[in-house]
Amino acid sequence: MIRFAAVAVVSIALACCCSSAQSPPASNPQALSYAAQSIAALTGGTSISDVTLTGTVTWSGSDTGTATLRALGTGESRIDLVLTSGTRTEIRDAQTGAPLGEWINPNGASGIFAYQNCFTDAVWFFPALGSLAGGPNVVLSYVGQETRGGIAVQHIRSYVYQSNSPSFPGPKTPQQLSTMDLFLDATTLLPLAVTYSSHPDDDANRNLPVEIDFSSYQTMSGVAVPTRIQRYLQGTLIVDLTVSAASFNTGMSLSDFTIK
Repeated sequence: MIRFAAVAVVSIALACCCSSAQSPPASNPQALSYAAQSIAALTGGTSISDVTLTGTVTWSGSDTGTATLRALGTGESRIDLVLTSGTRTEIRDAQTGAPLGEWINPNGASGIFAYQNCFTDAVWFFPALGSLAGGPNVVLSYVGQETRGGIAVQHIRSYVYQSNSPSFPGPKTPQQLSTMDLFLDATTLLPLAVTYSSHPDDDANRNLPVEIDFSSYQTMSGVAVPTRIQRYLQGTLIVDLTVSAASFNTGMSLSDFTIK
């Protein structure tokens, strides 16, 4: 997240999405079914390789401006918020084989994400390119039907399996750091919320709850797009996005997401 500044560059020797020496545990069939139905509800059967969302944003309650959010596949994303205080940028990049993140603040200061904040979905703002889309090492489990905000939801949990992780700084494994909870409208199966834990740069063992809410879906170019996206950190609304336009499969370049 843009809010967290990394104090050092941490070298990461594994990729979230790489092939493992052993096969991951089987996902729960019911979770797989709900995930597939959710992706179908989102995309209408369209294969999506990249997405650009544009709109307006309020940052941390008072700083307003425009937003451009781009993603290429499930591992690359870039968010540019042009605010009254200046431009905030967040980049996620997995093309080197390791999940990386970079932040740039309005004052020009920049830094690399701490390793523990690089394992959840890079494309947190567009669920069709997140954990619901699966992958060779994504494991899904079914938690059950619940009520969330007065709405019946199907609750799915995901994590990224690693069979042969090397020695790792901190007490938590990549599997623990990548765990996410996904809440789908029980009627439409469109994603309503995602929750997971972020962590301070110097303490991977301390959990900081993150919640992303999706609402006001509209069909754009045949794809269901959440036009209201709200991101909370420890219960405080940090990013409040209103999406006005979306484009898909425009042929983005990996160079747009490169972290050097």
